[in-house]
Amino acid sequence: MNTMAKEEKKEKVEQVATNRKARHDYFITGTYEAGLALEGPEVKSLRLKQATLTSAFARAEKDGLYLYGLHIAPYAFNTLKEIDPVRTRKLLLRRQELKRLTGALTVKGLTLVALELYFRNGWAKVLLGLAKGKRSADKHESIKKRDIDREMRREFREKYKG
Repeated sequence: MNTMAKEEKKEKVEQVATNRKARHDYFITGTYEAGLALEGPEVKSLRLKQATLTSAFARAEKDGLYLYGLHIAPYAFNTLKEIDPVRTRKLLLRRQELKRLTGALTVKGLTLVALELYFRNGWAKVLLGLAKGKRSADKHESIKKRDIDREMRREFREKYKG
């Protein structure tokens, strides 16, 4: 295989948006990648990184999985029809994954939260996390653990600096 073919096989991932608050508010038990059904101006807006994931979540309906709360800013040079920035968008999954996720969502307390939005080889993808909500005590515990880890790394760095 020549070098040109090897370069073409590499996956190109371009990050658009992340939901950093989700990992603070939820225990993430598993992640799934899904495609997004978008219209042309929305894709152009995503390429300019004009999206917000802070309140995005997925819900199962009779004909598939849908993403709610994803805000994609209107494309400035749009000559087509106006598109609602927070419209509900269909998620594109394989049938097996769809069945697995809808089954998991029937468990009380579990939800699908959007963690990341990115382009993989030119296709818009969203990383969904199967999540269970944290209580405030759990959040405090996570912060303590993160601070302790940070302090240990700092001490280790100073001890073995020389």
